[in-house]
Amino acid sequence: MTYKKQLFLYNQDQNVEVVIRNYHEKDFDQLIEIQKASFPPPFSSDLWWSKEQLINHVSFFPEGALCVEVEGKVVGSMTGLLVNFDPNQAAHTWKEVTDNGYIRNHDPIGNTLYVVDICVHPTYRKLDLGKWLMQSMYEVVVHKGLDRLLGGGRLPGYHKVANRMSAKEYLEAVVKGKLKDPVTTFLLRCGRTPLGLAVDYLEDKESLNYAALMEWKNPFKN
Repeated sequence: MTYKKQLFLYNQDQNVEVVIRNYHEKDFDQLIEIQKASFPPPFSSDLWWSKEQLINHVSFFPEGALCVEVEGKVVGSMTGLLVNFDPNQAAHTWKEVTDNGYIRNHDPIGNTLYVVDICVHPTYRKLDLGKWLMQSMYEVVVHKGLDRLLGGGRLPGYHKVANRMSAKEYLEAVVKGKLKDPVTTFLLRCGRTPLGLAVDYLEDKESLNYAALMEWKNPFKN
């Protein structure tokens, strides 16, 4: 399946052309630079994409390798793989479920599209490109007849309040709108709902290694 969507989004008194499509090897250098700009320290540079990982993305599951262009320039990406997920056995780490980003464990008959990563260059975030990438992945879920889209959302605001509330309390406050979190609040606005809290999900000082497991259920599946 080849994916391509064209949009015109309003930006600074004019409409700009936006294209969401599958990414390819010619895009790798740009994708790595976007990772560097999107995830600066204290986020670990070891978690930025390598070309070997990107080759695996377009080889094992090209339908889950999407990028977004603005006026012909690649400015963001979203990557996924298929897994067989059981909500009753939800505990996992990012490394386990994504094969440390190499997705060699991609299951072609899996029931769940699992988000490995989503990022948009900071300069272009006012265009809501993250939401459009997420919507595109929802469309992949529906097209393939999967049960859900799932992924672990970082909690980068948690370290600021960790001395007075647990990670579970923080997530509950964000879901209720009492607090805002840069990642989890964004995911809620994209239609994702919390499934639970993951401990030691990813090496992330800001989140104290916690993550919110956030899903989007296919509305055409019971």
